[in-house]
Amino acid sequence: MAMRFLVRLIPDLGHVSAREQLRASAGALVGIAVTGFASLLILGPDTVVPLLVAPMGASAVLLFAVPSSPLAQPWSIVGGNVSAALVGIGCRMLVADPLLAAAVAVCLAIALMFVLRCLHPPGGAVAVTAVLAGPSADALGFAFAAIPIGLNSVLLLAVALVFNRLTGRRYPHLRPAEAPNAHGTLDPPPRERVGFTLADLDAVLKAQGKVVDIDRNDLMAILTKAEHEAYRRRSGDLTCEDVMSRDVVTISPTTTIDEAWHIIQDRDFSVLPVTRDDRTFVAMLSRENFIEAVGKGIGRPSLRAGKRLANGLDKGFSTQMTVDSIVSKDSRKAFAHTSIAELVPFLASARLHHIAVVDETDRLIGLVTQTDLVMALFRGDMGEATNTGAA
Repeated sequence: MAMRFLVRLIPDLGHVSAREQLRASAGALVGIAVTGFASLLILGPDTVVPLLVAPMGASAVLLFAVPSSPLAQPWSIVGGNVSAALVGIGCRMLVADPLLAAAVAVCLAIALMFVLRCLHPPGGAVAVTAVLAGPSADALGFAFAAIPIGLNSVLLLAVALVFNRLTGRRYPHLRPAEAPNAHGTLDPPPRERVGFTLADLDAVLKAQGKVVDIDRNDLMAILTKAEHEAYRRRSGDLTCEDVMSRDVVTISPTTTIDEAWHIIQDRDFSVLPVTRDDRTFVAMLSRENFIEAVGKGIGRPSLRAGKRLANGLDKGFSTQMTVDSIVSKDSRKAFAHTSIAELVPFLASARLHHIAVVDETDRLIGLVTQTDLVMALFRGDMGEATNTGAA
């Protein structure tokens, strides 16, 4: 019974790869070493100022082992350590008893870091260090917050910025920019209208009222991927090969705009895949490509289609031009084995209605439309309802 309780005390960190463990350990080695030697070069060997303060070891753990944590971001490192040092020096000056001064310093440092939004756990150690630093703290006064605390923090942060980038880790974790709605409306993007949203997550976190040691956007990304994985499992691993259209009409890059437009009009297509003679996929021609081409010809399109085309011709637009002059060059594609669970959020984020399906040699083998996906999702929901006995 006691052993079971002791086992439960071990935190569940999840799986951390050996490579990541080595990367974090090596980063701390480089960070502390560079910070110490750089301080020595800046301050000189005869300085009475400590070249390296102990709390930097704790900061290194955050910077190199959990760089995505909100507690490890640049403002948290510099702002948290420096503000805690200022509090510690103030308490050293005002409170005679060192033990009481240390306790008060940690209390006030945490409160100040919350107010300044730079909560950094090593800041508590910095506050105690400032209180117990000895004669050097008395000689420096509040300058102790700048040297060595501020200097150590900035040097360690600089190493972390370089090391994390060089080893493939995103740092710092900036707040994502607000993406405007492409249509100029207040509606959120399609992928944010289903399932849980960032607003839902914020509501739960607000109700909890506690510090969560993970960036909320990272947490949202993890939960969204888990949701997609759950859907993939429920959808029975349906792939593009299961739902795609196979008898696809194509055109070549040398097809004229006039010919392509008539095919789209006569067959009521929204898009036409452009392929070479061996069916190698080149791009996707859409109705929007025609509109954009004519619009570029006249600058400001007319409301009347006939006049718009006439003006476009006057500006150099010709129906005898080939489609490769107006087609989208960045057409996306999928593979036969691509899961539709992966395809749904991809199409939603890219605002696509169709996607070409190619083989390993880039030859076109099919086309998946939003209608295909809707029917696949509907079939999956119906199957799940039947299996659970739903009416």
